[in-house]
Amino acid sequence: MQLDAMYQEIILDHYRNPHHKGLRDPHDAEAHHVNPTCGDEVTLRVALAPADGAALDEKAIVSDVSYEGMGCSISQASTSVLTDLLIGRTVAEGMATLEAFTELMQSKGQGEPDEDVLEDAVAFAGVSKYPARVKCALLGWMAWKDAVSKSLEKEGAR
Repeated sequence: MQLDAMYQEIILDHYRNPHHKGLRDPHDAEAHHVNPTCGDEVTLRVALAPADGAALDEKAIVSDVSYEGMGCSISQASTSVLTDLLIGRTVAEGMATLEAFTELMQSKGQGEPDEDVLEDAVAFAGVSKYPARVKCALLGWMAWKDAVSKSLEKEGAR
């Protein structure tokens, strides 16, 4: 099987059989993002657990990510992949993964994704060749970043 075909199959599988779809409680914060270019949208919830039992910070564990959305296969599959990659990791590890994915999406097809970091998200490497689709792939990731930021800000305000 050709690599591009395998990547396309990963995207279609996550689109047809999304992981962690459906908004769940409890959650610490929620973010709703819309891609105005195409109308894709996602509402994403995040739950964090303090790593040291005291405070939510960069060491906090992403205990859950749930979402509801509508849109193209790229936006919805990318959000499904995000949930698999980030649940169970620390906020700092999640932010590093987000950075690696963003870098891949901005590579215009020239990036060499690190499969150890991005796992199934490497399937979106080809998307980076199409600027109009990059926003689709990043939609859920930006919502995750906002939800985590809201959660940490809320904790800091306590």
